[in-house]
Amino acid sequence: MPASTGDAEFGDGGRTGISEDGDRQASASPKKNRTGSGYAREYPVEGETALPAVSVVIPLYNKGPYIARALTSVLAQTVRDFEVIVVDDGSTDDGAEVVGGFGDPRVRLIRQENHGVSAARNRGIVAARGEMVAFLDADDEWTPRHLEALLRLREKYPQAGAYGTAYLLQENASTIRTPSYSAAIPPEPWEGLLSSYYSDAILGSPPILTSVVAVPRCILDEVGGFNTGAWYGEDVDLWGRIALRYPIAFTRDGMGIYHTEASNRACTRKEPIREHAFVASARNALQAGEVPPELTESVLEFVASRQIQIACRNLEAGRPDLARSNLKGCRTRRLWRSKWWTLLLAHIPSGVYLALRNRRSRIRGASTGVPGVEPRDERDPG
Repeated sequence: MPASTGDAEFGDGGRTGISEDGDRQASASPKKNRTGSGYAREYPVEGETALPAVSVVIPLYNKGPYIARALTSVLAQTVRDFEVIVVDDGSTDDGAEVVGGFGDPRVRLIRQENHGVSAARNRGIVAARGEMVAFLDADDEWTPRHLEALLRLREKYPQAGAYGTAYLLQENASTIRTPSYSAAIPPEPWEGLLSSYYSDAILGSPPILTSVVAVPRCILDEVGGFNTGAWYGEDVDLWGRIALRYPIAFTRDGMGIYHTEASNRACTRKEPIREHAFVASARNALQAGEVPPELTESVLEFVASRQIQIACRNLEAGRPDLARSNLKGCRTRRLWRSKWWTLLLAHIPSGVYLALRNRRSRIRGASTGVPGVEPRDERDPG
């Protein structure tokens, strides 16, 4: 595969800025970065107590049945020096009232109109006072040593741009399974810098999920936060943009628990998606000469994996035309079988594809029906 920006044929994706209109007036002008995103950074005010080591940001939208479990897992951490910022993104259920009922001074609730999960997370970042920002979705939870493991990683690998722990997949009340990580990630009790985030994300279950990652606040400012223009892939887009500039640290310790059985998840929406958010980000970075030469091939392979994934999503949404468009500029050495299999499916009637997909799902329990592509990934992670 040529290691040149000439391979960057793949869309244009915009990223919008965020602003804080909540508790306190921001004391600094928005900071611009290369994407044009602006942050109205909120700094401590005079007389404020000592800053927490970690700010935990939890977006909340109609997750009333789960938010108590998430908050309880945070408050049970072995590390006590944290604040929790729950951003209620226009929920219509009782989730905000559940948060208010905790009565812990470290838990802060911010309400806003519904603008989507990226806007909610960005709002939490703006309000964060800690040097590290950890993320947790309202329907997931942490094991008690999660923050301890993240802070240990930060101390051992200060050069990293993001820190993540292993996780478990809770499929129902009685079934928990371990993801199949890339063979390049050593077994327990290993922790360290991933040799290649992009390759690891292709060759196994994603090593980074939103509910088990923490990012230094200065790096979130630098790369521009979550893409508010995408409802799918916004998290993977952020990790991918960070990995273009910094190594990613990972530990097998301090696991989170990702609940696949929870309702109201973005990954279950069957809507057309024109392009994965990171495909646009990678194209822009390649054209600007911002991808280090040693990363070019793995970045392009990761881009191909996202193009194939979005093509599969569009097949499920009944849009084989979009699926064919997704694959038009897809160049890959590792995933060529998946690419051509998906392209074949994109040329059969949608009804036939959906029937085949449903039959295969019943037989194998897969969700994409396409070999070589991780069945679940996006909030999920895509």
